[in-house]
Amino acid sequence: MGRRQLSVRRARRQRQGATIGYIVTWDADSGDAALCSRLRRFVFGYSLASDGRRYRYPGLVEKEGVRYLGQSVLFVTHARLSELRRFLEQLGVPHVVTHASLGAIMPG
Repeated sequence: MGRRQLSVRRARRQRQGATIGYIVTWDADSGDAALCSRLRRFVFGYSLASDGRRYRYPGLVEKEGVRYLGQSVLFVTHARLSELRRFLEQLGVPHVVTHASLGAIMPG
């Protein structure tokens, strides 16, 4: 399945009504593989296999009050903003926060 279809499927799972919050965008150094990996794991989560069992650790996009908008762009409610900003600041990743509101996702 293409990357594009995964993004649409993720957005459909995140259906919710109109929400007031913030658009957060960041610019990570793509040449820093360790940094990009930490960001990916934090945002999208990860799973591990051990002794034949799989353990799933959800990322920020799976939490209430977070909507994935695109590469390096999330919409977060006030309740999630400090969590995301703290993480980005700890990694030294430059980011911009913009006050915004989103309407309900329309089926399509």
